Amino acid sequence: MTSDLIEEKKSALGSILLVDDEPSILKSVSYDLRKANYDTDTAASAEIAVNKFKANPYNLVITDLVMEGMSGVDLLREIKQIEPESFVILLTGFGTMNTAIEAMRLGAADLLVKPCQRTELLLRVRNCFEKIELKRKIKLYEKIIPICCVCKKIRDDSNVGPGKGPWITFEDYLISNSDLDLSHGYCDDCLPDLKESF
Repeated sequence: MTSDLIEEKKSALGSILLVDDEPSILKSVSYDLRKANYDTDTAASAEIAVNKFKANPYNLVITDLVMEGMSGVDLLREIKQIEPESFVILLTGFGTMNTAIEAMRLGAADLLVKPCQRTELLLRVRNCFEKIELKRKIKLYEKIIPICCVCKKIRDDSNVGPGKGPWITFEDYLISNSDLDLSHGYCDDCLPDLKESF
């Protein structure tokens, strides 16, 4: 049984926290998400969701907009304070333009009007996970520093687009991209050669 759960977690497409105070919505939507191979957890209130998210940040939070206590917009604010890069989709039965504008301004990934079709929900969820993967790749590529194989200069793309930066020395790169001060000296391998040249 335990190995089945571990295997299910390994093969899941991503983790989703579903938040709604209507048990029937939690049950049906979580069923659809699990069937689509997403690792899905549920919370019956925004307050419970905040605690679960603090303990285990999820890739995506899908929350009802109108709930007892804390609203979906309030939950969105809390989630963004905990993890600014997180993705949140708001579900609402009351689709107003002001709500949509406020939600998007606060960083919601999407807004869906209930009842939404299963295919529409899964499409929006898949779009969020594609964006998550793109962000992950961008962060990975930002950590890669292009170095010339011959002269060992570094291309500094920090203030321009990728592949457009000037080729500069390692020392210049360190000075412009860190708070380090450099000190020059001679290593043990180079010092004997230097003595011989005198």
